Amino acid sequence: MGRLAVAAAVAAWAIPIAALVDSIVPEPYMDEIFHVPQAQQYCRGDFLTWDPMITTPPGLYYVSLVYVASLFPGAWMIRLAETFDALCSTAVLRSTNVIMAMVCAVLFHDLLLCIRPGIGTRKATIYAILVALYPVHWFFTFVYYTDVASLATVLAMYLSCLKKRFWVSAMFGAFSILFRQTNVIWMIFVAANGAISYTQDIYLKDNVSHESSESAHQSNKVVPGKGSKITAQGLRRRRTNSPMRKKGAVSESTKLYNSLAEEVWDISLKLWNSKCEVLIAFAPFAIVMVAFIAFIIWNGGIVLGAKEAHVVSPHFAQFLYFGLVSAAALLPWHFTPSRALDLVRWFGKSKTCSSLAVSMALGLSIIAVHFFSIAHPYLLADNRHYTFYIWRKVIQVNWVMKYILIPLYVYSWFSIINILGKSQTRVWVLSFILSVALVLVPAPLVEFRYYTIPFIILVLHSPIIGTGKLLSLGFLYVIADLFTMVMFLFRPFHWEHEPGTQRFMW
Repeated sequence: MGRLAVAAAVAAWAIPIAALVDSIVPEPYMDEIFHVPQAQQYCRGDFLTWDPMITTPPGLYYVSLVYVASLFPGAWMIRLAETFDALCSTAVLRSTNVIMAMVCAVLFHDLLLCIRPGIGTRKATIYAILVALYPVHWFFTFVYYTDVASLATVLAMYLSCLKKRFWVSAMFGAFSILFRQTNVIWMIFVAANGAISYTQDIYLKDNVSHESSESAHQSNKVVPGKGSKITAQGLRRRRTNSPMRKKGAVSESTKLYNSLAEEVWDISLKLWNSKCEVLIAFAPFAIVMVAFIAFIIWNGGIVLGAKEAHVVSPHFAQFLYFGLVSAAALLPWHFTPSRALDLVRWFGKSKTCSSLAVSMALGLSIIAVHFFSIAHPYLLADNRHYTFYIWRKVIQVNWVMKYILIPLYVYSWFSIINILGKSQTRVWVLSFILSVALVLVPAPLVEFRYYTIPFIILVLHSPIIGTGKLLSLGFLYVIADLFTMVMFLFRPFHWEHEPGTQRFMW
Protein backbone atom coordinates (compact mmCIF):
# COMPACT_ATOMS: atom_id res chain seq x y z
CA MET A 1 0.00 0.00 0.00
CA GLY A 2 2.86 2.37 0.81
CA ARG A 3 4.50 1.95 -2.59
CA LEU A 4 1.24 2.52 -4.41
CA ALA A 5 0.50 5.65 -2.38
CA VAL A 6 3.97 7.06 -3.06
CA ALA A 7 3.78 6.38 -6.79
CA ALA A 8 0.26 7.84 -7.01
CA ALA A 9 1.24 10.99 -5.09
CA VAL A 10 4.25 11.65 -7.33
CA ALA A 11 2.23 10.97 -10.48
CA ALA A 12 -0.57 13.26 -9.27
CA TRP A 13 1.60 16.36 -9.53
CA ALA A 14 4.33 15.24 -11.94
CA ILE A 15 2.10 14.38 -14.90
CA PRO A 16 0.10 17.69 -14.98
CA ILE A 17 3.22 19.80 -14.43
CA ALA A 18 5.07 17.89 -17.13
CA ALA A 19 2.21 18.65 -19.53
CA LEU A 20 2.35 22.34 -18.52
CA VAL A 21 6.12 22.47 -19.08
CA ASP A 22 5.79 20.87 -22.51
CA SER A 23 3.09 23.32 -23.56
CA ILE A 24 5.02 26.43 -22.50
CA VAL A 25 8.59 25.27 -23.22
CA PRO A 26 8.17 22.83 -26.11
CA GLU A 27 11.71 23.20 -27.43
CA PRO A 28 14.83 21.70 -25.81
CA TYR A 29 16.08 23.78 -22.88
CA MET A 30 19.63 24.21 -21.51
CA ASP A 31 21.52 20.91 -21.91
CA GLU A 32 18.49 19.34 -23.58
CA ILE A 33 19.81 20.84 -26.82
CA PHE A 34 22.42 18.08 -26.68
CA HIS A 35 20.50 15.21 -25.06
CA VAL A 36 17.27 15.37 -27.10
CA PRO A 37 18.89 15.25 -30.58
CA GLN A 38 21.20 12.46 -29.43
CA ALA A 39 18.26 10.39 -28.16
CA GLN A 40 16.46 11.02 -31.46
CA GLN A 41 19.51 9.71 -33.31
CA TYR A 42 19.15 6.50 -31.33
CA CYS A 43 15.45 6.41 -32.17
CA ARG A 44 16.42 6.46 -35.86
CA GLY A 45 18.60 3.45 -35.26
CA ASP A 46 21.81 5.45 -35.58
CA PHE A 47 23.97 4.28 -32.67
CA LEU A 48 27.28 5.44 -34.15
CA THR A 49 26.71 9.20 -34.30
CA TRP A 50 27.74 10.95 -31.09
CA ASP A 51 27.57 14.62 -30.11
CA PRO A 52 31.06 15.56 -28.87
CA MET A 53 29.54 18.03 -26.37
CA ILE A 54 27.90 15.23 -24.36
CA THR A 55 30.05 14.14 -21.41
CA THR A 56 27.99 11.22 -20.02
CA PRO A 57 27.44 7.69 -21.43
CA PRO A 58 24.26 6.83 -23.36
CA GLY A 59 22.34 5.12 -20.54
CA LEU A 60 19.49 7.63 -20.61
CA TYR A 61 18.99 7.18 -24.34
CA TYR A 62 18.75 3.40 -24.05
CA VAL A 63 16.20 3.73 -21.27
CA SER A 64 14.20 6.16 -23.41
CA LEU A 65 14.28 3.71 -26.31
CA VAL A 66 12.85 0.96 -24.11
CA TYR A 67 10.31 3.38 -22.67
CA VAL A 68 9.12 4.65 -26.07
CA ALA A 69 8.99 1.11 -27.41
CA SER A 70 6.77 0.10 -24.48
CA LEU A 71 4.47 3.05 -25.19
CA PHE A 72 4.25 2.38 -28.92
CA PRO A 73 5.02 -1.32 -29.39
CA GLY A 74 3.39 -1.43 -32.83
CA ALA A 75 5.75 1.13 -34.34
CA TRP A 76 8.71 -0.74 -32.87
CA MET A 77 7.59 -4.16 -34.04
CA ILE A 78 6.99 -3.16 -37.65
CA ARG A 79 10.22 -1.11 -37.56
CA LEU A 80 8.85 2.02 -39.18
CA ALA A 81 11.99 4.04 -38.57
CA GLU A 82 10.55 7.41 -39.54
CA THR A 83 7.40 6.88 -37.50
CA PHE A 84 9.36 5.76 -34.46
CA ASP A 85 11.64 8.77 -34.77
CA ALA A 86 8.60 11.07 -34.69
CA LEU A 87 7.46 9.40 -31.47
CA CYS A 88 10.72 10.45 -29.77
CA SER A 89 9.59 14.04 -29.35
CA THR A 90 10.94 16.32 -26.65
CA ALA A 91 7.76 15.86 -24.60
CA VAL A 92 7.89 12.06 -24.77
CA LEU A 93 11.58 11.96 -23.93
CA ARG A 94 11.03 14.26 -20.95
CA SER A 95 8.32 11.96 -19.67
CA THR A 96 11.01 9.30 -19.19
CA ASN A 97 12.13 11.21 -16.11
CA VAL A 98 8.57 11.46 -14.79
CA ILE A 99 8.49 7.66 -14.67
CA MET A 100 11.98 7.59 -13.18
CA ALA A 101 10.90 10.05 -10.46
CA MET A 102 8.10 7.68 -9.46
CA VAL A 103 10.61 4.82 -9.37
CA CYS A 104 12.98 6.90 -7.21
CA ALA A 105 10.25 7.65 -4.68
CA VAL A 106 9.24 3.98 -4.40
CA LEU A 107 12.87 2.88 -4.04
CA PHE A 108 13.46 5.49 -1.33
CA HIS A 109 10.36 4.20 0.49
CA ASP A 110 11.68 0.61 0.39
CA LEU A 111 15.20 1.68 1.39
CA LEU A 112 13.90 3.57 4.40
CA LEU A 113 11.93 0.53 5.56
CA CYS A 114 15.02 -1.62 5.06
CA ILE A 115 17.41 0.72 6.91
CA ARG A 116 14.93 1.71 9.62
CA PRO A 117 12.38 -1.13 9.92
CA GLY A 118 10.69 0.48 12.91
CA ILE A 119 9.72 3.64 11.04
CA GLY A 120 6.38 2.28 9.80
CA THR A 121 4.82 2.43 6.35
CA ARG A 122 2.95 5.69 6.98
CA LYS A 123 6.05 7.65 8.01
CA ALA A 124 8.11 6.07 5.21
CA THR A 125 5.45 7.17 2.71
CA ILE A 126 5.61 10.77 3.97
CA TYR A 127 9.41 10.73 3.77
CA ALA A 128 9.35 9.39 0.20
CA ILE A 129 6.90 12.06 -0.94
CA LEU A 130 9.03 14.73 0.77
CA VAL A 131 12.16 13.56 -1.06
CA ALA A 132 10.28 13.62 -4.37
CA LEU A 133 9.59 17.32 -3.66
CA TYR A 134 13.25 18.13 -2.96
CA PRO A 135 13.61 21.18 -5.26
CA VAL A 136 16.71 20.17 -7.21
CA HIS A 137 15.46 16.63 -7.85
CA TRP A 138 11.94 17.94 -8.52
CA PHE A 139 13.03 20.38 -11.22
CA PHE A 140 14.99 17.79 -13.19
CA THR A 141 11.95 15.53 -13.20
CA PHE A 142 10.55 17.71 -16.01
CA VAL A 143 13.59 18.12 -18.25
CA TYR A 144 15.57 15.56 -20.23
CA TYR A 145 18.67 15.26 -18.07
CA THR A 146 20.47 12.18 -16.71
CA ASP A 147 20.10 13.01 -13.00
CA VAL A 148 16.76 11.38 -12.12
CA ALA A 149 17.51 8.09 -13.87
CA SER A 150 21.00 8.14 -12.36
CA LEU A 151 19.52 8.47 -8.88
CA ALA A 152 17.06 5.63 -9.56
CA THR A 153 19.82 3.18 -10.49
CA VAL A 154 21.98 4.14 -7.48
CA LEU A 155 19.03 3.64 -5.11
CA ALA A 156 18.23 0.29 -6.75
CA MET A 157 21.89 -0.73 -6.36
CA TYR A 158 21.86 0.26 -2.67
CA LEU A 159 18.59 -1.56 -1.94
CA SER A 160 19.74 -4.74 -3.68
CA CYS A 161 23.01 -4.74 -1.73
CA LEU A 162 21.20 -4.29 1.59
CA LYS A 163 19.07 -7.29 0.67
CA LYS A 164 22.29 -9.21 -0.13
CA ARG A 165 21.44 -9.62 -3.81
CA PHE A 166 24.98 -8.78 -4.86
CA TRP A 167 24.80 -9.77 -8.53
CA VAL A 168 21.67 -7.67 -8.98
CA SER A 169 23.28 -4.80 -7.08
CA ALA A 170 26.40 -4.91 -9.28
CA MET A 171 24.20 -4.95 -12.37
CA PHE A 172 22.45 -1.77 -11.20
CA GLY A 173 25.87 -0.34 -10.38
CA ALA A 174 26.95 -0.91 -13.98
CA PHE A 175 23.72 0.71 -15.20
CA SER A 176 24.28 3.71 -12.93
CA ILE A 177 27.70 4.31 -14.50
CA LEU A 178 26.00 4.41 -17.90
CA PHE A 179 24.10 7.48 -16.67
CA ARG A 180 26.94 9.26 -14.85
CA GLN A 181 30.52 8.07 -14.56
CA THR A 182 31.00 9.34 -10.99
CA ASN A 183 28.43 6.78 -9.85
CA VAL A 184 31.34 4.35 -9.75
CA ILE A 185 32.25 6.03 -6.45
CA TRP A 186 28.81 5.24 -5.03
CA MET A 187 29.12 1.67 -6.26
CA ILE A 188 32.41 1.36 -4.33
CA PHE A 189 30.74 2.97 -1.29
CA VAL A 190 27.84 0.50 -1.41
CA ALA A 191 30.08 -2.51 -2.06
CA ALA A 192 32.58 -1.60 0.67
CA ASN A 193 29.95 -1.12 3.35
CA GLY A 194 28.12 -4.20 2.07
CA ALA A 195 31.30 -6.23 2.46
CA ILE A 196 31.79 -4.96 6.03
CA SER A 197 28.21 -5.86 6.90
CA TYR A 198 28.66 -9.25 5.24
CA THR A 199 31.72 -10.07 7.36
CA GLN A 200 29.92 -8.94 10.52
CA ASP A 201 27.10 -11.36 9.69
CA ILE A 202 29.60 -14.19 9.11
CA TYR A 203 31.29 -13.41 12.42
CA LEU A 204 27.96 -13.35 14.25
CA LYS A 205 26.81 -16.64 12.69
CA ASP A 206 30.10 -18.30 13.60
CA ASN A 207 29.75 -17.13 17.21
CA VAL A 208 26.15 -18.31 17.43
CA SER A 209 26.93 -21.71 15.88
CA HIS A 210 29.95 -22.11 18.18
CA GLU A 211 27.86 -21.32 21.25
CA SER A 212 25.12 -23.68 20.04
CA SER A 213 27.60 -26.52 19.65
CA GLU A 214 28.97 -25.83 23.13
CA SER A 215 25.42 -25.82 24.50
CA ALA A 216 24.67 -29.15 22.86
CA HIS A 217 27.88 -30.63 24.24
CA GLN A 218 27.17 -29.39 27.77
CA SER A 219 23.55 -30.52 27.69
CA ASN A 220 24.68 -34.11 27.12
CA LYS A 221 26.71 -34.13 30.34
CA VAL A 222 25.17 -35.89 33.34
CA VAL A 223 25.22 -33.97 36.61
CA PRO A 224 25.50 -36.32 39.64
CA GLY A 225 22.43 -36.61 41.75
CA LYS A 226 18.84 -37.54 41.40
CA GLY A 227 17.19 -36.03 38.33
CA SER A 228 20.28 -33.99 37.71
CA LYS A 229 20.43 -34.79 33.97
CA ILE A 230 17.05 -33.27 33.31
CA THR A 231 17.83 -30.27 35.48
CA ALA A 232 21.14 -29.59 33.72
CA GLN A 233 19.56 -29.87 30.28
CA GLY A 234 16.74 -27.54 31.26
CA LEU A 235 19.12 -25.04 32.79
CA ARG A 236 21.34 -25.04 29.70
CA ARG A 237 18.32 -24.64 27.44
CA ARG A 238 17.08 -21.65 29.42
CA ARG A 239 20.50 -20.03 29.28
CA THR A 240 20.88 -20.63 25.56
CA ASN A 241 17.50 -19.13 24.74
CA SER A 242 17.94 -16.20 27.11
CA PRO A 243 17.28 -12.80 25.51
CA MET A 244 20.39 -11.51 27.27
CA ARG A 245 22.56 -14.00 25.36
CA LYS A 246 20.99 -12.99 22.06
CA LYS A 247 21.52 -9.35 22.92
CA GLY A 248 25.14 -10.07 23.79
CA ALA A 249 25.72 -11.88 20.50
CA VAL A 250 24.27 -9.03 18.52
CA SER A 251 26.17 -6.37 20.41
CA GLU A 252 29.40 -8.30 19.85
CA SER A 253 29.11 -7.74 16.10
CA THR A 254 28.14 -4.09 16.41
CA LYS A 255 30.15 -3.19 19.48
CA LEU A 256 31.28 0.35 20.18
CA TYR A 257 34.92 1.04 19.56
CA ASN A 258 37.09 3.42 21.54
CA SER A 259 38.64 4.92 18.42
CA LEU A 260 38.48 4.93 14.64
CA ALA A 261 41.80 3.10 14.47
CA GLU A 262 40.45 0.29 16.66
CA GLU A 263 37.35 0.00 14.50
CA VAL A 264 39.37 -0.05 11.27
CA TRP A 265 41.71 -2.70 12.70
CA ASP A 266 38.84 -4.92 13.84
CA ILE A 267 37.03 -4.62 10.50
CA SER A 268 40.25 -5.26 8.55
CA LEU A 269 40.93 -8.36 10.61
CA LYS A 270 37.43 -9.71 10.02
CA LEU A 271 37.66 -8.95 6.29
CA TRP A 272 40.99 -10.77 6.09
CA ASN A 273 39.66 -13.80 7.97
CA SER A 274 36.63 -13.94 5.65
CA LYS A 275 38.46 -12.95 2.48
CA CYS A 276 37.42 -15.99 0.43
CA GLU A 277 33.72 -15.59 1.19
CA VAL A 278 33.86 -11.83 0.59
CA LEU A 279 35.73 -12.16 -2.71
CA ILE A 280 33.23 -14.71 -4.01
CA ALA A 281 30.17 -12.73 -2.90
CA PHE A 282 31.44 -9.36 -4.18
CA ALA A 283 33.12 -10.55 -7.37
CA PRO A 284 30.39 -8.90 -9.52
CA PHE A 285 31.44 -5.46 -8.26
CA ALA A 286 35.07 -6.27 -9.08
CA ILE A 287 34.06 -7.20 -12.63
CA VAL A 288 32.31 -3.86 -13.08
CA MET A 289 35.35 -2.02 -11.68
CA VAL A 290 37.72 -3.78 -14.08
CA ALA A 291 35.42 -2.90 -17.00
CA PHE A 292 35.28 0.74 -15.84
CA ILE A 293 39.07 1.00 -15.56
CA ALA A 294 39.37 -0.48 -19.07
CA PHE A 295 36.93 2.19 -20.31
CA ILE A 296 39.00 5.00 -18.74
CA ILE A 297 42.17 3.67 -20.38
CA TRP A 298 40.43 3.34 -23.76
CA ASN A 299 38.73 6.73 -23.51
CA GLY A 300 41.76 8.57 -22.17
CA GLY A 301 39.76 10.01 -19.27
CA ILE A 302 36.50 9.74 -17.36
CA VAL A 303 34.34 12.11 -19.47
CA LEU A 304 33.27 11.34 -23.02
CA GLY A 305 32.97 14.76 -24.67
CA ALA A 306 33.81 18.41 -23.99
CA LYS A 307 36.88 17.25 -22.08
CA GLU A 308 38.44 20.71 -22.10
CA ALA A 309 35.47 22.08 -20.13
CA HIS A 310 35.47 19.23 -17.58
CA VAL A 311 39.09 18.94 -16.59
CA VAL A 312 39.63 17.33 -13.19
CA SER A 313 40.38 20.18 -10.78
CA PRO A 314 41.13 20.43 -7.03
CA HIS A 315 37.82 22.15 -6.22
CA PHE A 316 37.85 21.63 -2.44
CA ALA A 317 35.40 24.49 -1.90
CA GLN A 318 32.76 22.34 -3.65
CA PHE A 319 32.95 19.93 -0.71
CA LEU A 320 32.12 22.80 1.66
CA TYR A 321 29.23 23.99 -0.51
CA PHE A 322 27.63 20.55 -0.30
CA GLY A 323 27.65 20.62 3.50
CA LEU A 324 25.88 23.96 3.72
CA VAL A 325 23.39 23.29 0.91
CA SER A 326 22.42 19.88 2.33
CA ALA A 327 22.15 21.11 5.92
CA ALA A 328 20.01 24.06 4.76
CA ALA A 329 17.78 21.69 2.76
CA LEU A 330 17.31 19.65 5.98
CA LEU A 331 16.54 22.66 8.14
CA PRO A 332 14.71 20.86 11.00
CA TRP A 333 17.68 18.52 11.45
CA HIS A 334 20.54 21.00 11.46
CA PHE A 335 19.54 24.61 12.12
CA THR A 336 17.60 24.52 15.37
CA PRO A 337 18.54 25.53 18.96
CA SER A 338 18.38 21.91 20.11
CA ARG A 339 20.80 20.87 17.36
CA ALA A 340 23.25 23.61 18.33
CA LEU A 341 23.07 22.54 21.99
CA ASP A 342 23.59 18.93 20.97
CA LEU A 343 26.77 19.92 19.12
CA VAL A 344 27.98 21.93 22.12
CA ARG A 345 27.48 18.87 24.37
CA TRP A 346 29.26 16.70 21.78
CA PHE A 347 32.27 19.04 21.73
CA GLY A 348 32.18 19.30 25.55
CA LYS A 349 32.96 15.59 25.97
CA SER A 350 36.57 16.19 24.98
CA LYS A 351 37.40 19.88 24.92
CA THR A 352 41.00 19.44 23.82
CA CYS A 353 40.21 17.17 20.87
CA SER A 354 37.18 19.25 19.92
CA SER A 355 39.15 22.49 19.93
CA LEU A 356 41.80 20.88 17.77
CA ALA A 357 39.18 19.47 15.36
CA VAL A 358 37.39 22.83 15.02
CA SER A 359 40.68 24.68 14.53
CA MET A 360 41.79 22.24 11.85
CA ALA A 361 38.41 22.39 10.11
CA LEU A 362 38.44 26.19 10.06
CA GLY A 363 42.05 26.29 8.86
CA LEU A 364 41.49 23.76 6.07
CA SER A 365 38.28 25.55 5.04
CA ILE A 366 40.09 28.88 4.77
CA ILE A 367 42.73 27.22 2.55
CA ALA A 368 40.02 25.57 0.43
CA VAL A 369 38.07 28.80 -0.05
CA HIS A 370 41.12 30.96 -0.71
CA PHE A 371 43.16 28.68 -2.97
CA PHE A 372 40.72 26.05 -4.29
CA SER A 373 37.53 27.99 -5.08
CA ILE A 374 36.95 27.71 -8.83
CA ALA A 375 34.75 29.95 -10.99
CA HIS A 376 34.00 27.82 -14.04
CA PRO A 377 33.20 29.72 -17.30
CA TYR A 378 29.79 27.99 -17.43
CA LEU A 379 29.02 29.28 -13.94
CA LEU A 380 29.79 32.86 -15.00
CA ALA A 381 28.06 32.72 -18.38
CA ASP A 382 24.69 31.03 -17.87
CA ASN A 383 22.18 32.89 -15.70
CA ARG A 384 19.56 30.15 -15.91
CA HIS A 385 21.12 28.45 -12.87
CA TYR A 386 20.65 29.46 -9.24
CA THR A 387 24.38 29.04 -8.77
CA PHE A 388 24.94 31.94 -11.17
CA TYR A 389 23.17 34.31 -8.74
CA ILE A 390 24.50 32.70 -5.56
CA TRP A 391 28.04 33.10 -6.85
CA ARG A 392 27.62 36.72 -7.96
CA LYS A 393 25.20 38.04 -5.33
CA VAL A 394 26.36 36.10 -2.26
CA ILE A 395 29.80 34.48 -2.47
CA GLN A 396 31.39 37.19 -4.63
CA VAL A 397 29.38 40.20 -3.44
CA ASN A 398 32.61 41.44 -1.81
CA TRP A 399 36.03 39.99 -1.02
CA VAL A 400 35.23 39.13 2.60
CA MET A 401 31.89 37.35 2.10
CA LYS A 402 33.38 34.00 1.05
CA TYR A 403 35.33 33.94 4.32
CA ILE A 404 32.29 34.92 6.40
CA LEU A 405 30.53 31.78 5.14
CA ILE A 406 33.30 29.47 6.41
CA PRO A 407 31.84 29.05 9.96
CA LEU A 408 28.55 27.99 8.36
CA TYR A 409 30.36 25.42 6.21
CA VAL A 410 32.15 24.02 9.25
CA TYR A 411 29.00 23.99 11.40
CA SER A 412 27.06 22.21 8.66
CA TRP A 413 29.65 19.46 8.23
CA PHE A 414 30.06 18.92 11.98
CA SER A 415 26.28 18.68 12.30
CA ILE A 416 26.11 16.15 9.46
CA ILE A 417 28.92 14.05 10.96
CA ASN A 418 27.35 14.15 14.42
CA ILE A 419 23.94 13.10 13.13
CA LEU A 420 25.30 10.26 11.00
CA GLY A 421 27.49 9.10 13.88
CA LYS A 422 24.43 8.44 16.04
CA SER A 423 23.24 5.60 13.81
CA GLN A 424 26.32 4.57 11.81
CA THR A 425 29.81 3.36 12.62
CA ARG A 426 32.81 5.65 12.31
CA VAL A 427 34.00 3.72 9.26
CA TRP A 428 30.63 4.20 7.53
CA VAL A 429 30.68 7.96 8.22
CA LEU A 430 34.28 8.19 7.00
CA SER A 431 33.42 6.27 3.82
CA PHE A 432 30.49 8.63 3.17
CA ILE A 433 32.69 11.72 3.61
CA LEU A 434 35.37 10.29 1.32
CA SER A 435 32.76 9.37 -1.31
CA VAL A 436 31.30 12.89 -1.28
CA ALA A 437 34.80 14.33 -1.63
CA LEU A 438 35.75 11.99 -4.50
CA VAL A 439 32.56 12.84 -6.39
CA LEU A 440 32.55 16.62 -5.85
CA VAL A 441 36.11 17.85 -5.42
CA PRO A 442 37.28 16.95 -8.97
CA ALA A 443 34.26 18.75 -10.51
CA PRO A 444 35.18 22.33 -11.49
CA LEU A 445 31.56 23.37 -12.11
CA VAL A 446 29.30 24.20 -9.15
CA GLU A 447 26.03 22.34 -9.81
CA PHE A 448 23.50 21.54 -7.09
CA ARG A 449 22.30 18.54 -9.06
CA TYR A 450 25.65 16.88 -8.36
CA TYR A 451 24.65 16.92 -4.68
CA THR A 452 21.42 14.94 -5.09
CA ILE A 453 22.70 11.39 -4.56
CA PRO A 454 24.76 12.11 -1.40
CA PHE A 455 21.87 14.26 -0.14
CA ILE A 456 19.42 11.36 -0.50
CA ILE A 457 21.83 9.00 1.28
CA LEU A 458 22.14 11.59 4.05
CA VAL A 459 18.34 11.73 4.44
CA LEU A 460 18.13 7.93 4.57
CA HIS A 461 20.55 7.81 7.50
CA SER A 462 19.44 10.90 9.43
CA PRO A 463 17.29 10.53 12.57
CA ILE A 464 13.55 10.24 12.13
CA ILE A 465 11.73 13.47 12.96
CA GLY A 466 8.08 14.17 13.71
CA THR A 467 5.36 14.43 11.11
CA GLY A 468 4.85 18.12 11.90
CA LYS A 469 8.46 19.00 11.05
CA LEU A 470 8.25 16.87 7.91
CA LEU A 471 5.14 18.67 6.74
CA SER A 472 6.66 22.09 7.45
CA LEU A 473 9.76 21.13 5.44
CA GLY A 474 7.53 19.80 2.68
CA PHE A 475 5.70 23.14 2.61
CA LEU A 476 9.04 24.96 2.17
CA TYR A 477 9.95 22.57 -0.64
CA VAL A 478 6.65 23.25 -2.40
CA ILE A 479 7.21 27.03 -2.18
CA ALA A 480 10.72 26.61 -3.62
CA ASP A 481 9.38 24.28 -6.34
CA LEU A 482 6.67 26.73 -7.39
CA PHE A 483 9.11 29.65 -7.45
CA THR A 484 11.54 27.64 -9.58
CA MET A 485 8.81 26.62 -11.99
CA VAL A 486 7.49 30.16 -12.37
CA MET A 487 11.01 31.40 -13.13
CA PHE A 488 11.48 28.56 -15.58
CA LEU A 489 8.20 28.86 -17.43
CA PHE A 490 7.30 32.52 -17.48
CA ARG A 491 10.57 34.42 -17.82
CA PRO A 492 11.71 34.11 -21.44
CA PHE A 493 15.41 34.28 -22.25
CA HIS A 494 17.28 35.94 -25.07
CA TRP A 495 20.90 35.91 -26.13
CA GLU A 496 23.44 38.54 -25.27
CA HIS A 497 27.00 38.17 -26.47
CA GLU A 498 29.90 39.60 -24.49
CA PRO A 499 33.60 39.52 -25.29
CA GLY A 500 35.15 36.25 -24.18
CA THR A 501 31.94 34.66 -22.96
CA GLN A 502 28.41 33.79 -23.94
CA ARG A 503 25.63 34.76 -21.57
CA PHE A 504 21.96 33.89 -21.53
CA MET A 505 19.89 36.92 -20.49
CA TRP A 506 16.18 37.51 -19.98
